[in-house]
Amino acid sequence: MTLDRLGIGAPARIKSVTWDLIAPEEAKRLRALGVDVDSELTVSHRGIFGGGDPIAITLGNMTIALRRSHARAIAVEAL
Repeated sequence: MTLDRLGIGAPARIKSVTWDLIAPEEAKRLRALGVDVDSELTVSHRGIFGGGDPIAITLGNMTIALRRSHARAIAVEAL
C-alpha cells in the first residue's frame, strides 16, 4: 500500500521509497526530515481541496505536509 491510501490515524512503517518519482531537491528535504525506510508515521490530516492535497503526516514529534504525488512514491505497511 502507498502512503496516499493510508487511513487517517492509522500507524504505519515505511517499507520503501521510490526516490526517482520525487525531484532531487525535494527528496533531499524529505530525507533530512526523516522520511526513509523503517520510519514510523501516521496520517494526521488530508486537505479538502484538489484531491486531498496536502497530506499531513506525523513522524516522531513533527508534522510534515506532503504532496499526494510524493505520498504515492512511499510504500508503507500498517502496524
